[in-house]
Amino acid sequence: MSRRIADRSLLLAFLFTAGFVVCSAGCTAALSTAMYLMGANEIDAEYKGFRSKKIAVVCRPVATVAFRETGAAHELAREVNRLLAERVAKIEMVDQQKVAAWIDERYDGDYSFTEAGEAFGADMVLGIELQEFNLYMGQTLYQGTANARLVVHDMNEGGRVVFDRELPQITWPPNGGIETSDRQESQFRRQFIRVVSDHVGRYFYRHDPTAYFALDAAAMK
Repeated sequence: MSRRIADRSLLLAFLFTAGFVVCSAGCTAALSTAMYLMGANEIDAEYKGFRSKKIAVVCRPVATVAFRETGAAHELAREVNRLLAERVAKIEMVDQQKVAAWIDERYDGDYSFTEAGEAFGADMVLGIELQEFNLYMGQTLYQGTANARLVVHDMNEGGRVVFDRELPQITWPPNGGIETSDRQESQFRRQFIRVVSDHVGRYFYRHDPTAYFALDAAAMK
């Protein structure tokens, strides 16, 4: 009886050792995936002051962008609004349709971010100064480029600036253009708006800093 138990113990030990060796050789990808799903690759937001606050997102384009890319500022603000609502705990977002209507009433662009904050009773305003937004690289290729500055005003402190960042230029796809014959402009525009919005949003919530490297491959699908 003891001999049978010993033989069984040896067999279990052998199977465990063999499994460990196989897993060591081929489970790296699975381990990496598990770590990703558990958020192990994520880093903290650079600015964490939006939690439990009422936030207004206001995107103000420079004149050349407003003239050439009508609607880009509203689309960007709407997508950033959505990301913040999903990713920041206990946040309250001002209705983006109301913000867009308020801005449209001031068609000459003569307004400040703090005026918007006061109009909607926001605790804070995320102001996005859209300095460049372009979808094309030449006449037959899509490649989006954008420049923006982010300014956060704390309305509970008289509109004091509590966060100010100039974003590095965003270029997507980063490694080349997409033939205009392969994709409708409206589809590429939506994709690029999401890319720019992600660059903005990641300053304010936990995120995977390596996620951007997958966007080039996604652009080609």
